[in-house]
Amino acid sequence: MKVLKFGGTSVGSPETIAALIEILKKYYAENARLAVVFSAFSKVTDALISLADKAGRGDNSYLADFETVKNRHLDAAETLLAGATEKFKSEAFAHIFHNFNDLAGVLQGIFLLREVSPRSLDFVCSFGERNSTYIISRAMQLAGIPTDFLDAREVVRTDAQFNSARVNFPETNKNIVDYFEKNPNVQAITGFIGSTADGLTTTLGRGGSDYTAAIFGAALDAEAIEIWTDVDGVLTADPRRVKKAFTQPTISYREAMEMSHFGAKVIYPPTIMPALTKNIPILIKNTFHPDFPGTFIGPGQEEKRLPGAITGISSINQICLLTLQGSGLFGVPGISARLFGALAGAGVNVVIITQASSESSITFAVSPGQAELAKSAAEKEFLFEIRENLVEPLRIERDLSVVAVVGENMRYRPGIAGQLFQALGKNGVNIVAIAQGSSELNITVVISAHHETKALNAIHEAFFLSDSKTLNIFIVGVGLIGSTLIRQMEKQAKYLSEKRNLEIRVVGLANSRQMIFNENGLDLSIWESNLKSADHHFSISKFVGEMKKMNLPNAIFIDNTASAEVASFYEQILDASISISTPNKLAASGSFLQYIKLKKLAEKRGVSWRFEANVGAGLPIISTLGGLIQSGDKILKIEGVLSGTLSFIFNNFKSGKKFSEIVRQAKALGLTEPDPRDDLSGSDVRRKLLILTRESGIKMEENDIQLEPLLPAACLEPDTVEGFFEELEKHDGHFERLIQIAENEGLALRFVAKLEGRNASIGLQKVSQEHPFFFLSGTDNMVVFTSERYRERPLVVRGPGAGAEVTAAGVFAEVIGMG
Repeated sequence: MKVLKFGGTSVGSPETIAALIEILKKYYAENARLAVVFSAFSKVTDALISLADKAGRGDNSYLADFETVKNRHLDAAETLLAGATEKFKSEAFAHIFHNFNDLAGVLQGIFLLREVSPRSLDFVCSFGERNSTYIISRAMQLAGIPTDFLDAREVVRTDAQFNSARVNFPETNKNIVDYFEKNPNVQAITGFIGSTADGLTTTLGRGGSDYTAAIFGAALDAEAIEIWTDVDGVLTADPRRVKKAFTQPTISYREAMEMSHFGAKVIYPPTIMPALTKNIPILIKNTFHPDFPGTFIGPGQEEKRLPGAITGISSINQICLLTLQGSGLFGVPGISARLFGALAGAGVNVVIITQASSESSITFAVSPGQAELAKSAAEKEFLFEIRENLVEPLRIERDLSVVAVVGENMRYRPGIAGQLFQALGKNGVNIVAIAQGSSELNITVVISAHHETKALNAIHEAFFLSDSKTLNIFIVGVGLIGSTLIRQMEKQAKYLSEKRNLEIRVVGLANSRQMIFNENGLDLSIWESNLKSADHHFSISKFVGEMKKMNLPNAIFIDNTASAEVASFYEQILDASISISTPNKLAASGSFLQYIKLKKLAEKRGVSWRFEANVGAGLPIISTLGGLIQSGDKILKIEGVLSGTLSFIFNNFKSGKKFSEIVRQAKALGLTEPDPRDDLSGSDVRRKLLILTRESGIKMEENDIQLEPLLPAACLEPDTVEGFFEELEKHDGHFERLIQIAENEGLALRFVAKLEGRNASIGLQKVSQEHPFFFLSGTDNMVVFTSERYRERPLVVRGPGAGAEVTAAGVFAEVIGMG
């Protein structure tokens, strides 16, 4: 004997019902006995509750809604029974019309009385399963399966606790066994409903059709209970929230109970107990993917169990947290009994409980609808203590979620809690409360409801995808550097996925006019056309607001601009637990106070603020400096040629060449800013040296760096670039004298930034052939580190210090490093 149950989505339309009948035909051919439990058609129970609610409020629009529900069932019957004889169809439709006539009468009574009692609501709701199961049973008969319609109210006996009735198992089990001994056909059974001893209709709670299947399976000592739904089994997390969730092939009863208790929708919690009592396995199968093996719940099949500490992650979206605390609780026996006795007496269901080791507080979670009731019941019980200031009035914390990690393999395995807390902490998810049972079967945390999806993804990645990681990237600035970076990301995506198990997912893009977002990742092959047609006009405040709203784990913001306005939002971005990678120097070279604040904020939030490309584009200059300091070396001196423009100019400036002509050549090659004075002033070099100085651990402001002007003052006065060149030509003789003096001494001119001790300076220097700067060529940058370890032979970092390719590569490498 097998007992199968098909849920609302499985019976959502005539097409899906036809598909499940094909499944049942196969089962009928392969199994000696079969019983099938059906839910109401998809969304019908909600519609019936709405009908009762409207009728109870005197809203006669329920009549039109009633006709909609009725016609849906009649249309389904017409489609499913299309090939039947007229007699067969007329009998079926007579039964359906009779049911709807009964329902209409009950709703009219509710409308006249203006009252919906739990008893009348149960009766109204019962019509969902009664109609769906009857229609399907007739369709099964038409398909050649000898089927009887069984109204579960005939055999499932309950108490009179309407809306969530308790089953009288001794009487119910006897009724079921007796019925099946006399009725050998396949039974199509109404889920969700039962009846009292005096024949009143009751329901078993939402999701009760699963429970019905378990009741029948246990009573009949079934070989298996199969729950057919619209997912491939018990998944590691809710696939609507966690896109990379996958099916667990087998889990234990206890794990299934824990996961269902904490919000896993695939199985109704009470379903487990009847099966557990009889040791009957439960299979979770997908009606729309019938060949998939699904999930086996029960003993055995250990060889199919996936490795790993946890089995799954569940959550309850909205809960409230209440805390009873005060000095009057310490050392007083019976406090917990009084509190939870009062809550039970008020009918409050407690989701989780946690108590401080000091015995000064007890915290518990309830559904939002019961928060005020719980507060009132507890404060009534502790009225004396509150009046005497021994206990504080209870406070309610709202908009919270419960997240639970569940798994029997957690037992005796150290580090699970640490791994959980680290995953949440790195993504800026604050834990409000923690609960863990001594069985070590689950760890439960309470967090802000706003962070629930982010937390689920972060935890899932930490436990199930620990060898892989997804980075969610937001990019502002898609000019030369930004577009190059996107191209590099697209080109390297396959390699990173296959070799590094790293997915780089660009979820937000913006230029100076428009912005576009997609939390599942933008198609980088068509990003330009998509951004061009985007409806959202760009502002950095709106972009940052959308990043916060999306609230994705492992989020990184890349600023490819030189905008002070964008840099001014770094504090907000880091505070939202979003890392930053940028070639924009303005934040790191701003005030020292701002620099330190951003550093500390990143550390506090457990995220990164990285700006390797601020100095030397893609060269590993800042990271090399950091590695020396972190490994205990002492920096004695840093010397650098930090401008690709100035490196080119002085690498090509020789006697006989005019300095102004070299500068014109550099501008023609695109190596200078539109106004070359922006490069020749040395201000950009000063920002870079300032950053290196600060990264060395020295407090310094920009004005503390001594800058020896390269250009004569007269060259700075013209209003136009051409005017500047005309003035520069007048000073070619000045530069000719400088190069001749250097060459006569066998030296070369280089524009050098230097930090020695706590003194920082920038200026034109003459260097000998013994110095690494002497042999620079092209636009190369070079930084020479002299330290305790590298005193005799300084450490040299050399390479292209400018250009879109190397700058973008520097940012890209930084992003990969965050993975």
